[in-house]
Amino acid sequence: MRRLIFIAVLFVVIAEIANTQLVEVPVAKEEGDELGDMGFNFKEEEIDGGFSSLDGMLQWAIGHSDPGVLKERSEVFQRMSPEELKERQTEIKELVEKLKMPSDAQLMQIAVNDLDNSSLPLEHHQRALEELLVLVEHIDNAIDLHKLGGFSVLLRKLDHFEPQIRTAAAWVLGKASQNNPVVQKQVLELGALPMLMKMMKSHSTEEALKALFAVSALIRNNLIGQDMFYQEAGHTMLQEVLSNSKLDIRLHKKSLFLIADLADGQLENENTAAVPFFSNRLLLKAVVDSMASSDLDLLEKALYAIKNILLLRSAEVQVFKDFCKLNEALERMRQQLQQFMVEDDLREYATDLEGLRREVELTFLQKLDKVTQAAR
Repeated sequence: MRRLIFIAVLFVVIAEIANTQLVEVPVAKEEGDELGDMGFNFKEEEIDGGFSSLDGMLQWAIGHSDPGVLKERSEVFQRMSPEELKERQTEIKELVEKLKMPSDAQLMQIAVNDLDNSSLPLEHHQRALEELLVLVEHIDNAIDLHKLGGFSVLLRKLDHFEPQIRTAAAWVLGKASQNNPVVQKQVLELGALPMLMKMMKSHSTEEALKALFAVSALIRNNLIGQDMFYQEAGHTMLQEVLSNSKLDIRLHKKSLFLIADLADGQLENENTAAVPFFSNRLLLKAVVDSMASSDLDLLEKALYAIKNILLLRSAEVQVFKDFCKLNEALERMRQQLQQFMVEDDLREYATDLEGLRREVELTFLQKLDKVTQAAR
């Protein structure tokens, strides 16, 4: 009985707060409204379908109430008869329904509908994409988005005339696909990969970055996606990025990371047929040439890419030696790292990279020695 009285008191306080701060708590977001501007300062976990439990609502009410008001209301309710309390309980239930927030599925449906409505202003489409970007971080939400027709709408936005919309759509697709095999399959079957790879040629750096992010998310640990990437001349796409010094360095880093990741995946599936991707002379040379950079982070990613490729049984060691001049590149890097080691703030990182460089050099020489002996 005491708990019921306490709950009743708290909900009356909630009602008073609602009456003073809100005219109405909408079920769906109206034009120009934001979920965080509804009068209550909801935390993120309170927006995924209302309060997760009665205790959650009680905790919120306690934090937003006046202790004096609570005591006063408690005394009033203690004097109520069981019938009056039951009537109050019914009113409380109606209040809870009124305060209920839309579920994630409802929020996604609203965003998808807005995104698919060509009569709405561009800002509405941008806002819908921003909302989806947050919602699809949850794996289940990402899977449900397909059921709501969201991926089909997002794919259409990849051809939008406005770069910001294309960029945001690619970002959402990438977020939804990350570590999510179900979504990867859904998005790949819709034909997103070729569209995203085409976006890599955009003059907008952000668009190209988000497209590459989405491509990486789609094919990571996904053999079908990787096969599609190879068939779509993924080696050419990455080689063109790495060979273009005018491009943003972030594109170079992400490209090298993707190559290293693909090679690592191939190492785990050595029983499958060799992939020509890792024997492409121009791509291998572009990776080795990246070692001339003065950016330590980029050097590290280049070393890992070369190391993983060298570890493959099908590694073209002779190509690395004769065409890519890996010997010379490794020696130049050694000298460069020595210079970095003189600087206090770079010494530790440069020392670690020197260890990795030696590891790559040792692997390369061992492989080269095996090839030389086999040729005798």
